[in-house]
Amino acid sequence: MRQGKNDEGKRYSPHDELIDSLKRENIIKSKLVEEALRNIKREDFLWKGEPRSVAYFDEPRALGDTGQTISAPHMVAIMLEEAGLRPGLTVLEVGTGSGYNAALIAYIVSRGINVESLEQPLVFSIERDARLVKFAKENLEKAKLGKIVEVVEGDGSLGYPSSSKEMKYDRIIVTAAAPFIPPHLESQLKIGGILLAPVGELPYQTLIKERKIRKGGGGDEKVEFSRERLMGVMFVPLIGEGAYRK
Repeated sequence: MRQGKNDEGKRYSPHDELIDSLKRENIIKSKLVEEALRNIKREDFLWKGEPRSVAYFDEPRALGDTGQTISAPHMVAIMLEEAGLRPGLTVLEVGTGSGYNAALIAYIVSRGINVESLEQPLVFSIERDARLVKFAKENLEKAKLGKIVEVVEGDGSLGYPSSSKEMKYDRIIVTAAAPFIPPHLESQLKIGGILLAPVGELPYQTLIKERKIRKGGGGDEKVEFSRERLMGVMFVPLIGEGAYRK
């Protein structure tokens, strides 16, 4: 990737080039997603010792020997767009990794909000690897997003709080593959909410988009899910009681 200046004489970096490329391919569609990707630097979330120059190759990067990755930028952008994020939403992310995706989500949902007045975080992110929990928290604090995102160690397939049936989240974004959508996550999604998850066997899955809707009225009222198959994907497995067993 080149480094230089654009037509307006501004410095043109590999970061800018990647985002402009994703815009040309119509992967980045909304202003909020573009702003998040421009303002949150992927290089700040790479594993320790990784050269910063690899941050803007459009490919996943391993997070040390944890068996997890920081997703490819195009896949991150696709999921952010499909989630339909907007300021003020409460989001659950399953699979924190290095905290990069949580940082992007936090940037979007906190736009125009007085962060100091928040009584609780807008983004909750679950990670099962203690090393990554620590790493992600450090990265999010450096990005000044620690008050917006709470990273918790636990089994992401059970949601947060674990095994709760409270409809707490406007959006749930799963960044690891499960053989089916974990029922606890469906329970914790609010009516009208969106859940995104890679579903299927390993190594290939389908990215599924679910909406939780209420049908009927009175005594006949019931909750249903509408499901849309978006595209073929490849994610590392979600390990947990409600997903792949270790």
